[in-house]
Amino acid sequence: MSFVEDEVSDSGVESRSRLESYVFSCQLSSEVPFYTFQADEDDDVEHFLELRTICLGDGAKEENNVVEVTAMNHQGKKISVPVANLNISCLPMVNLGEFELMAPVTLRLKSGTGPVTVSGLHLVATENEGSELSDEDDDDEVSEEEMPSIKPAKKKQKA
Repeated sequence: MSFVEDEVSDSGVESRSRLESYVFSCQLSSEVPFYTFQADEDDDVEHFLELRTICLGDGAKEENNVVEVTAMNHQGKKISVPVANLNISCLPMVNLGEFELMAPVTLRLKSGTGPVTVSGLHLVATENEGSELSDEDDDDEVSEEEMPSIKPAKKKQKA
């Protein structure tokens, strides 16, 4: 899935950002208690992790399973926050909505043995200059001259 958004920067130059999304999933357990989502260092690309659901898997025991997220806050400092406390008998799944974090993000099973599946979207935002995309957009558009004219349907007359 991808989206293109028009933006006008402070300099008055129109640019477009392209947002692509990919399915993300990882499983945390006592054997693999953490997962770190990292992105390639690229000047024109930003990577985000949008968490949607956290749920217990088959074989989960009757215990509390706490999932913690570690990411950067608005001041650039690492902060750890518990986002789910799951129990097979009363809360086997939690919906986080669209909990969006900028990479790098570490997911950790702070307590419990799992298995816990974390799912969501890996979002990739790319900044493009308006002139680069405008040439591509022109090729995709069909001019009014190329479109056949639409004629009204003929009505059947009653005999």
